[in-house]
Amino acid sequence: MKDLQRQYLEGGDCKIPNLVNIYTLKMEVVNMRKAYPVIFTQTQDVVLIEVPDLSILSEGKDIADAIEMARDAIGINIISRQDNNETVPEPSAISDIDIEKGTFAGEGSNFTSVVDIDIDEYRRKVDNRTVRRNVTIPNWLNVEAEKAHINVSKVLQEALMQKLNVYR
Repeated sequence: MKDLQRQYLEGGDCKIPNLVNIYTLKMEVVNMRKAYPVIFTQTQDVVLIEVPDLSILSEGKDIADAIEMARDAIGINIISRQDNNETVPEPSAISDIDIEKGTFAGEGSNFTSVVDIDIDEYRRKVDNRTVRRNVTIPNWLNVEAEKAHINVSKVLQEALMQKLNVYR
């Protein structure tokens, strides 16, 4: 595969460029895991959250909840930007984050950490909208499916997930 990719990228005579494109696309999809620096501020009652790269402010009842809230807010923010064809900022280096310039500076004990998220996995988890698709199958197959009380939509979903090797 690497030889084919090299031939394709160098402009050589590659017999199956579509396979190389699929391979390259898979590599890009795998890299949808992001880790953003987050400023956590422990107050007397809650943990305040700031994700400077994405202009996110939130809170959690304790540190575990705050991490989950940060991950959820990052996921929603990035998916919204993608769906609206907006640029998704790359994460800053944690060393570039200045706690003293944070929105909640002085409101409690501050510390910085990184919260990661797999955007593709998060999208599968939260984006359960259904999409209407017309599918053409032979009449005899439709008759058999109806006799067997088979939900064709469900079978199609399961088959597509298996074929694409994606799962919720």
